[in-house]
Amino acid sequence: MPIREPWLDDPLGYLIGAERIEQFFAKAYEREALIVQHNTPLRFDGLISIDDVDRIVTSTDLKEGQLALADASREMPNDYADSSGYIDRGIVADRYRGGATIILNQAHQFDPKLARLCRGLENLFSSHVQANLYLTPPSAQGFRTHYDNHDVLVIQVEGEKAWRLYDMPIEAPFRGEGFEPGKYETGALREEFVLKAGDCAYVPRGLMHDALTAGDAASLHVTVGLITRTWADLMLEAVSEVALRTPELRRSLPAGYAQRSFDRTAANTELQKLGALLARELKLDPALDLMVDTFIRSRPAENRNAVNQAGKPLAANDRFVLKRHAPFRIAEDGDGIVLIAPGGDLDFVADDRPALERALNGQPFAFDEIKAAKPDAIVSTLLAYGLIVRA
Repeated sequence: MPIREPWLDDPLGYLIGAERIEQFFAKAYEREALIVQHNTPLRFDGLISIDDVDRIVTSTDLKEGQLALADASREMPNDYADSSGYIDRGIVADRYRGGATIILNQAHQFDPKLARLCRGLENLFSSHVQANLYLTPPSAQGFRTHYDNHDVLVIQVEGEKAWRLYDMPIEAPFRGEGFEPGKYETGALREEFVLKAGDCAYVPRGLMHDALTAGDAASLHVTVGLITRTWADLMLEAVSEVALRTPELRRSLPAGYAQRSFDRTAANTELQKLGALLARELKLDPALDLMVDTFIRSRPAENRNAVNQAGKPLAANDRFVLKRHAPFRIAEDGDGIVLIAPGGDLDFVADDRPALERALNGQPFAFDEIKAAKPDAIVSTLLAYGLIVRA
């Protein structure tokens, strides 16, 4: 019998408790930290373990970039990859024994359970979600005080970690605005807490923090990063859409604008005029549709069992249902329609739209309910791309 994965039903509720979700979005999200001490050490049991990390590190041919080492007490030499770019497992084990933290970047690519948790959170936040693993030995600290340029959910799986939170010198930094040592003051210590196994914390981007192992056992935590899109991203897409239909925005800047003697008076007037034009012409739907489509296309197809069940014939009474958290959008495309899906766009004839809408409306259906010229082709394609599963 397969092990039940509680993070599939309510991913954020699994991490912080369903009763806190409303408070999280109303008060904490992008504003302040949220510390959740569940007092249930086995809450995250089955998600990942120190033994899983040991297995990945000692039996997987990891490439440079997939694994990193960090030690706040010293500069860590970047010499733990061989001439072919593969991680030297012996160096990793030796450095860990000496106090270095092992970091597995993009760990959801190694572990299907972490991948499913990330997909659930991606569905909730409409953003890319990544999971990094941090295994820190006893009495050690991986990083000095810093901030992250993306929001994180910290899942304490094994051991304990003592955290300190300071000021937020930069509010909601851009994704490319990485932390630079010495650029900002740490500020006053605002909060201290210990995450024990089964606890979780949310730390917004820009908030200065550090953490070190508490107790005499190693600490393993998962940092789930939320790589969100911003209003600035949407504005840029909206301006580009206006420019496609507005010649004024496509005209060249004044000749000689880079010269030191250039008089900017007329250019400033023109800019204000174009700003007023944008205020009248900006439209949400075209820009947001583009961002939705970009997000969906950027997701990999999650199609486990699509290969080993590819030869299984379809019977009239076979039942299927939309895969949990599967993103998609049906759009018109000339005389046909396109199903925008993870892994690529799928083209269909216009007459297939009712059949697609029935298959993807979230209600289980039997194969013989799909009324189309080629129902087997529709169902087989949706199965191949992981949009539906056998019910």
